[in-house]
Amino acid sequence: MAYVAIRGGEEAIAGSARIMDALRAMGAGDPIELDQITRQMPLLHSRVLSEGGLYHPRLAALALKQSLGDSLEAAFFLRAYRSTKPRLGETVPHDTRAMRVTRRVSAAFKDIPGGQMLGATPDYLHRLFRFELMDEGAETFQQITRDWFGNRPAAHRPTTFPKVLDTLRDEGLLPPLEEDDTPPFDITRTPLIFPVPRSAQLATMARGETGGLLALAYSNMRGYGDVHPTVGELRVGYLPVMAPHPVTGKPVEIGEVQVTECEIVAMFEKTDEGAPVFTLGYGACFGHNEVKAIAMAVLDRAISVAAEKGSIKNPSEDPEFVLLHVDGIESMGFCTHYKMPHYVTFQSDMDRLRAARDKAEEASDVSN
Repeated sequence: MAYVAIRGGEEAIAGSARIMDALRAMGAGDPIELDQITRQMPLLHSRVLSEGGLYHPRLAALALKQSLGDSLEAAFFLRAYRSTKPRLGETVPHDTRAMRVTRRVSAAFKDIPGGQMLGATPDYLHRLFRFELMDEGAETFQQITRDWFGNRPAAHRPTTFPKVLDTLRDEGLLPPLEEDDTPPFDITRTPLIFPVPRSAQLATMARGETGGLLALAYSNMRGYGDVHPTVGELRVGYLPVMAPHPVTGKPVEIGEVQVTECEIVAMFEKTDEGAPVFTLGYGACFGHNEVKAIAMAVLDRAISVAAEKGSIKNPSEDPEFVLLHVDGIESMGFCTHYKMPHYVTFQSDMDRLRAARDKAEEASDVSN
């Protein structure tokens, strides 16, 4: 593909950047603060954290502000920033049973160990406008906070919970957990050359674009695939991050990250021993993004099904198709590059078209 350098566009480009700032500043409102983005748009903020592949809440808010709310551009800012930072170390594998849970539901069982915890969710709300939100003020926020904390009795609920699927595993309805000492595939340092291990598939989807994952998973749910999922457990919460101590080497807690995790139960299959067991799909990502975690779990299972059967029948079962098309930064970049000058290539297309038309006219004259 050929491109052509453009001269004399520096002033126009600088003007375009100034217009971007002008769009933010126009009007009588005050500049939006980063804390406002983090607290009042947490689900949008979570998408940027997840798709950017860098857990830095303040920079994610800055990215949203700088990109005028474009989540893909904001994720791009985080990716670019991350690429400039050195890697200081690696953590040990984490057990999400230690997650400080804020929301936890199961569609497989009504009663689960520790109980269902609805937490914050729009799942049960009517999609009707609350017009009173158009005139909110600081006093309204303060009253909401007073009402919430002032009327709640002291509760002594646990903050961590066992896994729902452990009960199925104890009953032998799920395959036992297998120890795997294989180092995880690092998608940030090693290109995807297929076939790739499951760790590469999960890592790619974990920072994939929510809409891309949803579209492919939805195709499987509608019948272009064989996965009929039941959400065994969906949990949202804060996972302690354990890193080796620089002196002792023992794992110590250095902070926590908000994570959404989903485990789905799919159709049962026979094991090598002959006893049928349920199959599983897994999804997890930074932030609070339940649709992404569920879609990721469905695709994880769909890819595994195709690998186990040795045949791919649908796009959602093809790891190469899925993994190379769900990254929002990659796909956005390729899509938007068509806005860049293609003068040379298009001129070539016009030359070929004119030549073809001339030949067609000549042939028509000869036949006449």
